[in-house]
Amino acid sequence: MRAGTLDRIVELQRRSTALDLYGVPTDVWTTYATMRAQKLENATTMHEGQRGDTPDALITFRMRWIDGVSTDDRVSYEGKPLKITVIRELGRRVGLDVTCERVGQ
Repeated sequence: MRAGTLDRIVELQRRSTALDLYGVPTDVWTTYATMRAQKLENATTMHEGQRGDTPDALITFRMRWIDGVSTDDRVSYEGKPLKITVIRELGRRVGLDVTCERVGQ
């Protein structure tokens, strides 16, 4: 993986719990890693959901290896949250291909 191809900045975020002003626990997203990545593809697929067939925008990022990334986490790219759907390991702990879809469309 060449460093020159890692031309995007992404944040890996994990859900955690915080207290609001009234002491009620609320879910918040906390950034645990800021990484350089390569944007590989920008595709759409048809997804059958409650609203019928809807297009989902998929983006795949290639980044260096980081331990502990899961599909429960999310990626923040250009200030927009992306849900992680697929994680593929490249080599033996060399890198990751992380496929995401847009949240809240």
